[in-house]
Formats: sequence, C-alpha cells, structure tokens
Amino acid sequence: MKATAEVQVIPIGSGVSVREEVKRAHRLLEEADLNAQLHSNGTNLEGELGEIFKAVERIHATLHAEGTVRIATFLKVATRTDKEPSLAGTMF
Repeated sequence: MKATAEVQVIPIGSGVSVREEVKRAHRLLEEADLNAQLHSNGTNLEGELGEIFKAVERIHATLHAEGTVRIATFLKVATRTDKEPSLAGTMF
C-alpha cells in the first residue's frame, strides 16, 4: 500500500547539538529507497507503507547501536483508497 508520511526523529541525551544524529537518520531514510524530502522540522516521505515503518525501525536500531541513548520519533502517515498518494499531489 502506498503512503505519504512525515517523520521527525529527536535524539535525546546526545549533548547540546544533535545535528550528526539527525543527518544520519535522514541518510538512512534516503537509503531506504523512499522519496524523502527534508524540511526544517522533519522529513516528508513517499513510498510503500511497510517500507516507511521499516525505515523508522532501522533509524532507531542504527542510532541506538551508534550510542544514542534515547530517541523520540513522531510519525504521521496518510493512505487513501481513491487514488495513489504522493508528495507532489494534495491529500485533500
């Protein structure tokens, strides 16, 4: 099932700046073969719903393995049955 999503990954306990962890998370989204568009408060995604969930799980596993103690992720997902959702089109 195709979906669009917005994901915001917030590493916690990594010090004052979390820039490297956020950049790493975004690279993992790009590697997941999703249409990923970075913006100031997160990343918009387009792809298969299962692949979106797998990518978020991979971010958590990777950042934890690399030393990030806590991660808060906010995920908004949209699907529809009347047409294929895309970031280029509107959801309404």
